[in-house]
Amino acid sequence: MTTVAHRTAREAGPVRTPRLRADASRNRERILLAARDALVEHGADAPLDEIAKRAGVGNATLYRNFPTRVALIREVALHVKNRVVAIAERAATEVVGPFDALERFAHETVDEKLGALCPMLTDRIDLHDPDLVEARERLLGVVGGLLDRAKAAGELRPDVDHGDLFIAISQLTRPLPGTSCHVMGDFVHRHLQLFLDGMRAPARSLLPGRPATFEDFHSDH
Repeated sequence: MTTVAHRTAREAGPVRTPRLRADASRNRERILLAARDALVEHGADAPLDEIAKRAGVGNATLYRNFPTRVALIREVALHVKNRVVAIAERAATEVVGPFDALERFAHETVDEKLGALCPMLTDRIDLHDPDLVEARERLLGVVGGLLDRAKAAGELRPDVDHGDLFIAISQLTRPLPGTSCHVMGDFVHRHLQLFLDGMRAPARSLLPGRPATFEDFHSDH
């Protein structure tokens, strides 16, 4: 038997999740960025109290947004991926020179500290999470477009692919054993530019092996 309450709910249509208030949205953003930096410095077991303190919020606010450590790490992974997608989209639309757009994308992306985050995020999240897969596919499409434009303009050597670029970004943002994350940050952009100069056409040497692709990073084998 259908009750009046059920009919009313059905006629009203699907329930919408309310949009976060501006202050709540800013708090969430601060928590995610603070968590990203804390995870880079302290690993996946970074104290949640410290993350809240860095974000300038109370512990209750952190737990209200992210009730578990796993939930927080998952959201950090998605947040960083979406930020990198946004960086790629801005570079594609705002920078005229094809190789200049690629350079801007790379330099802004290293500031997201992907290399330091990658090992702990991979161990703590589901790589087949639909939201993460969607962000990865969007990133592949936009970055692939950046590389294709640079190759078509004759500015990027033809024997490289998007995977080669992300290997460099990952390695340059992963601290060397026994070193401080802060010390590495002083040299990341310098060494990234050395790598990017090596990607320019015409190539000065023949690269061994084959280009790396996104598929190499996400193989199940």
